[in-house]
Amino acid sequence: MAVAVAAASMGIVYGYDQSNIGAAMEFVGTEFALDDSGKQWLYTVAVIGSIIGALLAGPLANRIGRKAAMISVAAGYGLFAVLSGIAPSFPTLAWVRLLLGVTVGVSLVVVPVFVAECAPARNRGAMLVAYQMTTIIGIIGGYLVGYFLAGHAAWRWMLGLALVPSIIVVFMLLRLPDTPRWYLSKGREEEAVEALRAIDPQADVAGEITEMRAALAAESGGHLREMLRKPWARATAFVLGLGFLIQITGINAVVVYSPRLFEEMGYTDNFGKLLLPAVVQVYGLIAVIVALRYVDRVGRRPILLGGIFAMIVATAILIVVYGPLGGAGEAATLWGFTGLVVFTMGFSFGFGALVWVYAGESFPTRLRSYGSSAMLTSDLVANAIVAQFTLTLINSSLGGAGTFAIFGGFAVLAFLFVLKLAPETKGRTLEDIQQYWADGGTWTRGS
Repeated sequence: MAVAVAAASMGIVYGYDQSNIGAAMEFVGTEFALDDSGKQWLYTVAVIGSIIGALLAGPLANRIGRKAAMISVAAGYGLFAVLSGIAPSFPTLAWVRLLLGVTVGVSLVVVPVFVAECAPARNRGAMLVAYQMTTIIGIIGGYLVGYFLAGHAAWRWMLGLALVPSIIVVFMLLRLPDTPRWYLSKGREEEAVEALRAIDPQADVAGEITEMRAALAAESGGHLREMLRKPWARATAFVLGLGFLIQITGINAVVVYSPRLFEEMGYTDNFGKLLLPAVVQVYGLIAVIVALRYVDRVGRRPILLGGIFAMIVATAILIVVYGPLGGAGEAATLWGFTGLVVFTMGFSFGFGALVWVYAGESFPTRLRSYGSSAMLTSDLVANAIVAQFTLTLINSSLGGAGTFAIFGGFAVLAFLFVLKLAPETKGRTLEDIQQYWADGGTWTRGS
């Protein structure tokens, strides 16, 4: 449990950054005279940094270990958060946010790997979903901080206060061992045994170590190029597609640009623009708690498909809000709020919860960091596209209705993709899942 709590707490750091920049964006724009393109770039540059971090994360985590990588990025995030708060100009702020994004990108890859390699199969899904839960808590915290500081236009404090969760996370991580599988991959068997005993006192230590050793012995290379040839090419195609669809459906447009969306619905005060987005995320938190409860009972696929279907329904509601209802007025504000709630709950229940599960489960030990890195890089590329063009699309002839129609179309595509290709990994060991991909997407082991 300590492993789950400590590793999942990294999500608070990630979530806080998503919402606090949304809360601070208008104030930064005013101080540095930014138009919508400049405001979009303020968020997009951090996503670009995250892509760089995701690409670096696999080799970094394999070389220095999962734990050391997480401590490094948490400390780096705190440093860059402070530097963001004291940036004297927009170019300086953009460069600092690029570096901050690098730390976020590394964490997005390493945390699912860390949890997947530590968690018993019986509750691995729930432990991975916990990361999304803490991410939403971070998002709520960022908007609440933004709301209470908005009256003073104190955007520097909004950004700089991210130092607090990063310090807490570092101290929590210092008490943990690294993962048994990583120790074993480095030939440090005594440490692997000790780590396994500390993480799961009920484990059959000898049996699990033997199984891990056999899996490592059967693997060759551990290089990125292995992911592009059989038997891992199929798994690579799956995680790249899933990662891209998770973000291109528009969740971060809702998270980051919520103040703007609520303003266009007629909410012009700080309560509407900053507190209501936090309320929306509370519903998302409820959804991910439900997913946390049932992911290891019901299975991955039903939860994922149910969440995506809810997103499709929500985009239909928002198309009506920004189309026939004109985006303003009493009916539009009520249905607009409802649409954003349903969209956020659907994402948090499905995509938000399961992305971390599939990222951590789909590859063998030596490729797991590379696989998670590839999936999250695909995810972040889509995130960058959404971040850079959402306001542009809303300001264009498409308006809000056309923008959400695009997101809805991608949600339908995502539903079909998952229905066709996503495996059900509930209760499977990581070695069973490895064999599934090795057998061309067929369960022949542990069936």
